[in-house]
Amino acid sequence: MKNIHKLKGKPLLFYTINASLTSKEINRTIVSTNHPKIAKVAKKLGAEVIKRPQKLSSDKAKVESTMLHVINFLEKNENYIPDVVILLQNTSPLRTNIDIDNAIKIFKKRNLDSILSVTKSHYFIWKKYNNKIIPINYNPLQRPNRQEMKNEFIENGAIYITKYNSFIKSECRISGKIGIYEMLPQYSIDVDEKLDLIKIEKIMNHYKLMY
Repeated sequence: MKNIHKLKGKPLLFYTINASLTSKEINRTIVSTNHPKIAKVAKKLGAEVIKRPQKLSSDKAKVESTMLHVINFLEKNENYIPDVVILLQNTSPLRTNIDIDNAIKIFKKRNLDSILSVTKSHYFIWKKYNNKIIPINYNPLQRPNRQEMKNEFIENGAIYITKYNSFIKSECRISGKIGIYEMLPQYSIDVDEKLDLIKIEKIMNHYKLMY
């Protein structure tokens, strides 16, 4: 279970829950899971837990479907409707409460419908299309230097913020007037395998990151 793998002696889940609980802008921290061990750890760390239906627990299930389930559960059982919905994926342990609060400040200041966290991209991207390989973001005949590619970004999966009304209308975590919150590449590593945990621990040690 990736969510409770240990990272510097703490379950991976700790870093996202801690970032949410210590945010000055977030007033409820909710974990959706159908796994008893994850639910137990989440509650111990101070989060609320809503049991996720089995049909939403497969790898093929859309995250938005889980978000809708949580929203509908809160409305039905507590008559609670949030103004803003924030998705913090557990695979981004280097995202902090400061990142969350700064993203929310941009979200409010610019009156956005949605905002997502990104990191700069300097990659030359190609795509296979109808058995042809075509360049997506540059012209090979006018190949730029990497440092010239300044206005391209990659989603890092750490933060998604959206107005409740926008989400209900689109059923998408990002819609309407969209903004970005930029994070440094070294803090944008997404945990996909155990090797990523080793990389992240090295970064934590190198930058003396405290949680």
